[in-house]
Amino acid sequence: MQQDPEVADRVRKVIADAGTTQREFARRIVMDPSKLSRSLGGTRRFTAAELARIADTGGVDAGWLLGTQTTTPPAKRERTAVPEGGRPLQIVRETVRLVAERGFHAVRVADIAEACATSTAAIHYHFPGRDDLLEAAVRWCMDEDTARRAARVADAADAADELRQLIELQIPRTPQQRWQWSVWLDLWAEAARSTAVGRLHADYYRQWRATVADVIRRGVDQGVFRLADPHSAALRLTALIDGLATQVLASTPGDDGTSPDDMHEALLGYVESTLTVPRPRN
Repeated sequence: MQQDPEVADRVRKVIADAGTTQREFARRIVMDPSKLSRSLGGTRRFTAAELARIADTGGVDAGWLLGTQTTTPPAKRERTAVPEGGRPLQIVRETVRLVAERGFHAVRVADIAEACATSTAAIHYHFPGRDDLLEAAVRWCMDEDTARRAARVADAADAADELRQLIELQIPRTPQQRWQWSVWLDLWAEAARSTAVGRLHADYYRQWRATVADVIRRGVDQGVFRLADPHSAALRLTALIDGLATQVLASTPGDDGTSPDDMHEALLGYVESTLTVPRPRN
């Protein structure tokens, strides 16, 4: 069934009033940008939870979005103080934090509600089920990781420097980096059981490997990397990153396990031995 065009028009107005791009608004409501585009184009219906997040983020009444309230233009609601980005993003951020600390299956909706200083009903209003929350958490992690990579490599001198910086971002040295990897490991396990999360996981890794392959391809063109199949090289390098990061997280300081420095040295050594063009000897 197609979306009521008037609902799509109202959502467009909310996005315009927010003063942001459609993609950024999708990020704020933790929604796949392509789904938002299809819903606005009339080939897909907004779900009730998506409309709830749109209303909350835009500060309008859900009734107006659905056309059951005739206020025009929509009056801004009084909103309780929540962190920047609105309630949906707050819920997802706290979900990710709790998943990192406890594991997804040990996190209850009541725990998330307590962390957000709200009710379980409010959590279900935005994300009706645990699967909805998990998908949103995966998408948020993907978006955050992509943004960090883009910011880190913006000033790279060449493709070799860019690849080194991408590698550095993957080393779980700081508490935040370990926290991020803990979330990914838990979500990987869930991706094996959930078709929806599995699709997101596959999409993310397709994008991540394509990013690495593009850097390698440009490195070959610049003469800093040897001639290689970029896709095969990216597959091997990203698999090595994942395996080493898992070993680092499984190790404790002082034991004989893999340390962040071990991981960093192994990755740079791999790049040096398989990709980097040897420097001429004097």
